[in-house]
Amino acid sequence: MALNRRRALDVGNCDPDHGAMLRLLSRFDVDVDRVMHVEEALAALGGREYDLVLVNRLIFADSSDALPLIERMQADERWRDVPVMMISNYEDAQTRAMAAGAVRGFGKADLRDDATIELLKPYLLTQCT
Repeated sequence: MALNRRRALDVGNCDPDHGAMLRLLSRFDVDVDRVMHVEEALAALGGREYDLVLVNRLIFADSSDALPLIERMQADERWRDVPVMMISNYEDAQTRAMAAGAVRGFGKADLRDDATIELLKPYLLTQCT
């Protein structure tokens, strides 16, 4: 049996938050790529397949809203089926993201919660083939 290593894209997190995200994701057999802008995220999506995109509510590099990335992914048939999660402690941001097509995300306050691991499992748990 071969293991299929998963791949995630971390979009817009500052260095400390990216480090915290890496610690969280280290519980899975996952490679993590990091970009700092929406256009970089779209370029990354065009260059390889991802099992999950994690996008910070506010893109750290330019303070832009992450919602347009979700909307652009949903509008493009190449990326429509790629799960994307909003990283935000704010319930209204989660609600807007899900209305735009994202799956349920989590906040940075929840990085150590077992519920967050359970939320990530469907997308990042390595499957045997």
